[in-house]
Amino acid sequence: MRIVIALGGNALGIDPKEQKKNAQITARLLLPIIEDGHEVIITHGNGPQVGLINLAFTEGRKINEKVYEMPFSECGAMSQGYIGYHLCNALTNEALKNKSNKKFATLVTHILVDKNDPAFLTPTKPIGGFYSYEESLKMPYPMKEDSGRGYRRVIASPKPVDIIEQDEIDSLISNGYTVICCGGGGIPVIKENGLYQGIDAVIDKDFASSKLASKINADMLVILTAVKNACINFNTPNQVSLGKISTKDIKEYLDKGEFKAGSMKPKVEACLEFVTNKNRKAVITDIESASVAINGTVGTIIEY
Repeated sequence: MRIVIALGGNALGIDPKEQKKNAQITARLLLPIIEDGHEVIITHGNGPQVGLINLAFTEGRKINEKVYEMPFSECGAMSQGYIGYHLCNALTNEALKNKSNKKFATLVTHILVDKNDPAFLTPTKPIGGFYSYEESLKMPYPMKEDSGRGYRRVIASPKPVDIIEQDEIDSLISNGYTVICCGGGGIPVIKENGLYQGIDAVIDKDFASSKLASKINADMLVILTAVKNACINFNTPNQVSLGKISTKDIKEYLDKGEFKAGSMKPKVEACLEFVTNKNRKAVITDIESASVAINGTVGTIIEY
């Protein structure tokens, strides 16, 4: 079975030491899925990481004028590189410890977006660290409250249109590689006069993962998050965990506003974009449950 597994950027940690440790845990939990013979493609978020990379250049310029502002597309590329390095290294080492011959590759990926996407007019995607309301007022860029956890910088989040390296990803999978790609939603690019160029934006990694899964004809999309199941009446005495559910039924909950923007809503929307026929399935769960969720016993399993 061909499976796209989307990891959350927050789950990887913030500093390199924490991220290496979390990547090792991730590798230990994902290797059994790969060993089961599945074709696995791993994507990941980069919200905290890309924000900190951008902040480092911004703050560095205040100290030394030789440090220059770094465009967000370049920050995204940097985050893809170093997160991909940690994941690839952790998976390779885990395979070596288990005497496995599985192969891994990280591919820095460009994602085509529409330069006329209305998202560019209204930045909504939170990135970077959390700040208090008072701290947010001092920031030189748009800030927005994020799911009750504090204020974060927001940037435009256009929808993915195409995966530029789709053929390369397909080729690597066909040659036995587990591929880490579309990191942080990929590097957003637009097409101008027939040529690609980067643009300041952050693509939601769940939508990018859904687009990738569709383009490479995956059988399953697995979105890993902090909870085992998507829920209705979340954080209330009437909270109900969702197990197996049809696209029709979960869309009804979505339309009723059961899932919060910036949290579970984009995950559900991404799953709905992917599950368009009976041959496809999507799962929302936590990483500890990933291997059993693939077998259809835990998590929120969305079917046509």
